[in-house]
Amino acid sequence: MAYFIVFIAGALLPLAFSPVNFYLLAVLSPALLFHSFLSASPRRAAWLGWWFGMGFFGVGVSWVFVAIYVFGLSSISISILLTFISINVLAAFTALQGYLSVYFVRKINLVSRSVMLILVFPLFWVLFEWFRGWFLTGFPWLSLGYSQTDSALSGYAAIVGVFGVSWIVTLIAGLLLFTVSHYYSLSDKKRIYILLSVAAIWLGGALLSQVNWTDKSGEPLKVSLVQGNVEQISKWDPDQFEKRKQRYLSLTEKNWDSDLVLWPENSLTIFYHHLKDNFLAELSKEANKNNTDIILGLPVLDKEKDEYFSSLMAINHSTNNSQPQFYHKNHLVPFGEYLPFSSLLRGLISFFDLPMSGFTAGHYKQKLLTAAKQKIAPTICYEDAFGEDLIRFLPEATLILNASNNAWYGDSFAPHQHLQISQMRALETGRDVMRVTTNGVSALIDYKGHIIARSPQFKSHVVKGLVQPRTGATPYVLWGNSPVLVLMILIIILMVFLGKIKKK
Repeated sequence: MAYFIVFIAGALLPLAFSPVNFYLLAVLSPALLFHSFLSASPRRAAWLGWWFGMGFFGVGVSWVFVAIYVFGLSSISISILLTFISINVLAAFTALQGYLSVYFVRKINLVSRSVMLILVFPLFWVLFEWFRGWFLTGFPWLSLGYSQTDSALSGYAAIVGVFGVSWIVTLIAGLLLFTVSHYYSLSDKKRIYILLSVAAIWLGGALLSQVNWTDKSGEPLKVSLVQGNVEQISKWDPDQFEKRKQRYLSLTEKNWDSDLVLWPENSLTIFYHHLKDNFLAELSKEANKNNTDIILGLPVLDKEKDEYFSSLMAINHSTNNSQPQFYHKNHLVPFGEYLPFSSLLRGLISFFDLPMSGFTAGHYKQKLLTAAKQKIAPTICYEDAFGEDLIRFLPEATLILNASNNAWYGDSFAPHQHLQISQMRALETGRDVMRVTTNGVSALIDYKGHIIARSPQFKSHVVKGLVQPRTGATPYVLWGNSPVLVLMILIIILMVFLGKIKKK
């Protein structure tokens, strides 16, 4: 019965995230998992964590099946198998989290429920979120803090980032669970203190939300995000390329009054060197005539090294058509943009043989893109899920750009979850974010994480609006995840020390 309960608790947790946004579930669902850990052995806690993870990721990243089956053109049996393996790998993190958190408590002989619920379980939750976001290039999707972009707790993001917000959410879960489970044994005064502490945490977030960590820089820019809505199945079809070019061009021609026009990741699917002397040259002339800058996505081939990159290219009218600027995607998607163990896997499953699945990663340290007289921090697709990678461009950057191809995931949770990730990046950095996608959701997000304008999904659309360049640095930009990691280490050392004292 306990396994079924935690499975349901995990399956409900994705509803705390976009598009449902029932963010209180982010407190209730982990609280049920923590309660199941209280009387469990390390082995049983691992199984409880695994069942919770199967529910959580089984619902939360169910869009993996869509990518593999619908757009990866694999058979339904292979698609189910690969999706099941993916979910199991992710559930293994919550299983290991459960095992080690209970084992740690027993090993150091600190079995107090207050210590377990308020210190140990929240700490290990965040530790494994961070580890999941780093291990084997990382998959930080559905970190608990993302669910709070529309709650008062979002005020903490500018200081401690998404993992810090996750810790605060799980701390609240532990405090409330401790109060409920010890309701009759706690004095009225202690219950009031705990509830006041929870209220103070929420109030603190609300007050921090009012703090402006960054300052306006110059006048707002008029921006147009061009969402072409070209079918994913035609992405690498040469016969469809002319249609794709004309779709983006016609949508752009109606918006030459913008300061900056943005096209999404791989909006053009022919190498730069095939386009530079014809289509791109003409596009650059039109941009120069209308005093408009353009940033667009296309692949770039390095002929000398025989390597190709998923890139963003900036056409800057103020540079008199000099050499364009490029940003080459650094954080590639495993199995989508590059294939680990390719010599073993290619040819086994059609999904592994998709066109352009052998990209090379760009250097970690690349220059910012300059457009509309602004320094822009570029990210491509799920690169913006890695907050500590993004802050390498700050505080120099005045705006953030995310260009993405969300067509892989159809009508699933993924595009909405990704939009929420971009909202968190705005909160962490105190910068407006321009998010342009192939088929939605494209959006303009202000420095407080609020969506200014957004596109419908699955329609050709241009999102138009104003963005405000900003300067300065939030604490998170200055410190990154270091304070959270250091605090975790200090708490672990303190608990080990107290455990040794207790044994003596």
